[in-house]
Amino acid sequence: MRAPRPTTALQDPRIPVQAKLAAAWTSVMFLYAYVDILAFYKPGVVDDILAGIVHEFATGPTFLALALTLMAIPSLMILLSTTMPARINRTINLVVATLLIPITIYNADGESWTYSYFYGLSIGLEVLILAFILRSAWTWPRRTASPATLAASLDSEPLRTPQQA
Repeated sequence: MRAPRPTTALQDPRIPVQAKLAAAWTSVMFLYAYVDILAFYKPGVVDDILAGIVHEFATGPTFLALALTLMAIPSLMILLSTTMPARINRTINLVVATLLIPITIYNADGESWTYSYFYGLSIGLEVLILAFILRSAWTWPRRTASPATLAASLDSEPLRTPQQA
């Protein structure tokens, strides 16, 4: 007969801010893509696209460049969030997320109320994730160090305590 196994709490490891930001930008990118893909199921959308019109805009080179730019922003932010130094990373995430919120809300403009739940849910989720990005970047953890240690550690490995070395 086995002894009962003691119950233990699950470990909740600390996730680096960069990983949180990259995951959030990935979620934004997938939402952008899937909202556009699912919109194809609305009656008349594919016919309009075949006629060269998307949401009242002609599908010329300017439209395609703007659409690619909107998709490229979260794609690039995934990479940038994991590779940039903390100070620049924080600033760029704050600026880009702030600029994307009104653009995201504008996407509901002109849509029929028939699909208000679809667009309301998608835009609500996108804005919620962008708010998470803003909060994560705004509350980026700070480190405290003496001026000598800070000067020696600029652009190098993160500071480590003697126990971590």
